[in-house]
Amino acid sequence: MIMRSTMRRFHLEASVAQDGELVRAAQRLRYRVFGQELGARLPSAPLGVDEDRFDPFCEHLVVRDVVSGEVVGTYRLLSSSAAMRAGGFYAETEFHLARVLQLPGLVEVGRACINPAYRDGAVLAFLWSALARFVEASGFEHVMGCASIPVVDDGHGAASLYRRLARDHLSPPEWRVLPRRPLPLERLVDEAEATVPTLLRGYLKMGAYLCGPPAWDEDFGCADVVVLLPMKRMRQRYRAHFLRAA
Repeated sequence: MIMRSTMRRFHLEASVAQDGELVRAAQRLRYRVFGQELGARLPSAPLGVDEDRFDPFCEHLVVRDVVSGEVVGTYRLLSSSAAMRAGGFYAETEFHLARVLQLPGLVEVGRACINPAYRDGAVLAFLWSALARFVEASGFEHVMGCASIPVVDDGHGAASLYRRLARDHLSPPEWRVLPRRPLPLERLVDEAEATVPTLLRGYLKMGAYLCGPPAWDEDFGCADVVVLLPMKRMRQRYRAHFLRAA
């Protein structure tokens, strides 16, 4: 799968990495964003990359600037069959997923990031379009992942935001998950202000569900929620946009 797009400032190409150096470039971008920009504690930081035990089992979707050759955006994807070889999904390190794991055609997406110089709506839409086309071409039926909510006020804003979003976007009971290390919602106020992060807002607009209360991710310093998007539920306007011919 190769997609190309020419924008006002950028000439981009999306593909699934087929060689180790391209994967390494994606891991260097992840380190720049998660480690240096957001301050996550990454065991692989001394190497200047973000790498964990799941990476060898994942497909790595990369967006390159055709002019510079630089990897400027990435996602990683882990199918159910690959997760069995990896010892589970990444989300299982934070949540009990027993109900979701029964879904057919399940794939986990994560580690989404974009080079700061390329963060405009068009580049993000291109990355999402490449992801949607890959998922569709691979025959996956359900897309799952952890979406992060920043914690900057002892968790009050994250708790308030979760409660607000859950009123409209909570999954059916049969798809609920439980956090292994819950954000203590009962001790956090509802009135705190919080903005919906870009990725989470995009997932919900596409039709994704929130599958339950957030977990506290100490290494990344954020609250994570599991989102689940049945491909059949993807809102038609987004499906038409993302899956149109490149």
